[in-house]
Amino acid sequence: MTALWHPQAHMPSVEGNELVFVRGEGGWVWDRDGRRYFDVPASLWYCNIGHGRRELGDAAAAQIGALESYSCFDRQASAPTLELAERVAGLLPIPDAKIFFTSGGSDGIELAAKLVRRYWSALGRPGKQTIVSRDRSYHGLHAYGTAITGIEIFTEGIGRLISETVRVPATSIEALARLFEERDGEIAAFFCEPVIGTGGVIPPPPGYLEEARRLCSVHDVLFVADEVITGFGRVGAMFGCTRFGLEPDVMVMAKGITSGYIPLGAVAVGPRVAEPFWRADSKLIFRHGLTYSGHATACAVALAVLDILERESIVEQAAALEPVITEALSPLAFHPLVNEVRSGVGVIAGVELVDQAVAERVRSRCLEAGFLMRVITAATLQISPPLITQPSEIQAIVDAIASALDREAAS
Repeated sequence: MTALWHPQAHMPSVEGNELVFVRGEGGWVWDRDGRRYFDVPASLWYCNIGHGRRELGDAAAAQIGALESYSCFDRQASAPTLELAERVAGLLPIPDAKIFFTSGGSDGIELAAKLVRRYWSALGRPGKQTIVSRDRSYHGLHAYGTAITGIEIFTEGIGRLISETVRVPATSIEALARLFEERDGEIAAFFCEPVIGTGGVIPPPPGYLEEARRLCSVHDVLFVADEVITGFGRVGAMFGCTRFGLEPDVMVMAKGITSGYIPLGAVAVGPRVAEPFWRADSKLIFRHGLTYSGHATACAVALAVLDILERESIVEQAAALEPVITEALSPLAFHPLVNEVRSGVGVIAGVELVDQAVAERVRSRCLEAGFLMRVITAATLQISPPLITQPSEIQAIVDAIASALDREAAS
């Protein structure tokens, strides 16, 4: 009997069936019985540089040996925290950004949601409180994240945690424009994943993001980019906003910043939003903070991850894998158990099957073949392997899915 309550799990089904991993290398992980599996979802989207990078353990050990961490509250800081803030700011499509560190993506969304409301209040416009997001979007499961996430199962039995939120259809720019017109003067921000991830891997229609950004400017709405999944190379560019030529007011990051080796998130705040709090004569304080904001060891590991991304040209590797993934997956679109294949933006794709039960059985068949698979919204198989994945491994993933589909169709 396990004492661990697994996140988002039906615990009676988990009992006695835990799959326990003990080591990893590259795109592969091994369970405690010695069986090897390819990590198709990169755990939870985050293992961008692959498993088993010992130099990251060395970076953590070196920092712990010097100073494990120290609070960044007030005027305190630690050296790797300051260095990482400067380095991340230099990578962003936001000039002169200020960086607020968190412990992960959900923390970052919570911070961003509070900040945009605090910003409008500081400007004497406290009526601008409503946060707009998209159907099928996912923004973590803290209070604000749960409230603005566009997947209804996450509010089951919980109710509406934050009242000033509204959703629009995921890919309709007309619906967004209409909402902005109808509720002009009350909307604080539009939260947007450049590519919807957990909601089923939905790339943006051509021009959607650019027009959404323009509408935000026209209606004086802050544009908040949720780059928790898409950041640090996943979309074949350092960030989704980089790829699509966007300059957000606020950007939320996590996952790839440490490739999952240690918990860390970051929120980049553009000059417009930072200005009321940073100008020399300001009396304002944004009263938000986390115990582990800017944790020195986490920041040291993130610096080592950025070194690897640069040294091994991993973002460029991701860009090169994009057409490989698209071509390899394309035949699956004709399978009778497949509704749609969605790809074409970096190392992230989705294969939507005809229903949830079929998707779960296909997932199980892939696991039997040594390929870890995850089923997300709309019976979609999540294809988001580490960015270091080789073309031959991409083909092996697709072959495993095709075989599982054929076996399911014949059963």
